[in-house]
Order: sequence, then structure tokens, then C-alpha cells
Amino acid sequence: MSAILHLAIPAGDLATTENFYVNVLGCKTGNREEGRWVDIDFWGNELTLHQSIEQLPSVRHDVDMGNVAVPHFGAHLSEDDFQLLKNRLEASEFEYLDKPYRRFIGTKYEQETLFVVDPNGNILEMKTMVNPEILFEVE
Repeated sequence: MSAILHLAIPAGDLATTENFYVNVLGCKTGNREEGRWVDIDFWGNELTLHQSIEQLPSVRHDVDMGNVAVPHFGAHLSEDDFQLLKNRLEASEFEYLDKPYRRFIGTKYEQETLFVVDPNGNILEMKTMVNPEILFEVE
């Protein structure tokens, strides 16, 4: 059995938020219950969008690159997929919450990251790492 993450989030207007994940981010859909929820193939993980009136709260926390919005979720992408995603975002009407930023430059943890907000206010951090194989390496 593979280790696939499942995350269910409030989507607000389901059709609008599904459109963002499919037509802006380029994700595919899976199983669904019409008008209630839809599964999104979020780079190999199962993201379930639920029709809702609620939004998750958001605060900012200080990290090396400034203030980041919490909670957030996202995916680690290959460099090619990350650049494709940036191109898709820049061609759409959606703006970055936090523009692409390269951090830990010159270290084995070097990465580029960006933050966007879906139509229901859910915050996504997408990133690409120069050395993804060392993600959980402890020194």
C-alpha cells in the first residue's frame, strides 16, 4: 500500500473551487457526490473538496522568508512541474498570496516556494526542492 495523503477541506461554492483546482492548477478530478464533494488528484494525493459555507481561519507566522500564512498545505513538485504550475498561475486571473521565493540558497535544502489562495480562502504552498531526496534527512 502506498502512502497517499488524504485531506478534506471546506470548498465554499464547490463548482467555483473545483474549477480553480482543475483549470488553474491543472489537477484532475476523481470520485464525487454531486453538489456535496469531489476528490481532486492533488499531485498523487487525495484532496477532497466539500461544499460548505465555512472557511478555515488563517494567521501569519514568522519564518526565515517572512510571515507565512497558517494553516496551509501543498505539494513538493519536480522543477519542471513547478515551472509549469507557475506558468499556469501567471496566465490565470489568480494572484499569488506570496510570490515565488527561493530560500536556503546554496544549501542542500535550497527550494523555491510560492503561496496561492483557492476561491474559499484555503492557502496552498507549492514548492520544488533542489535535493528532494534529503527532505527528512537529519543531521
